[in-house]
Amino acid sequence: MIEIEVKTTARNQMVDITDEVKKAVSESGVKDGLCLIFVPHTTAGVTINENADDDVKTDIINTLEKLIPQRGNYRHVEGNSDAHIKATLVGSSVVLAIEDGRPVLGTWQGVLFCEFDGPRKRKVIVKCVNSETSQR
Repeated sequence: MIEIEVKTTARNQMVDITDEVKKAVSESGVKDGLCLIFVPHTTAGVTINENADDDVKTDIINTLEKLIPQRGNYRHVEGNSDAHIKATLVGSSVVLAIEDGRPVLGTWQGVLFCEFDGPRKRKVIVKCVNSETSQR
């Protein structure tokens, strides 16, 4: 298991962690298998989406902010209910295939950490397993 540290600078932010995930896969030594990327936070998430154009990240954040505003008729007293809802919609994990020691991603795809209650210092857990291990 490898931990990636992510420092965010805004309340709502998407951070491209593709290079860090690729490094973690390489360090794992797994050549063919699966890679679990998990965010152990209730107000953050992870997704796979386009990482070539920053406007995609901006559009996603802006749309989530419109759909789930920070100020609403929420009962949670900490004032971050919107962050919990956004994290639930995005999800806390993704799984990638590993082939030839590299994560399988489409041409425009990247792994994006999604912050909804920042700025904060966060962690992402990466766990890679060989195909033989996952079939037991």
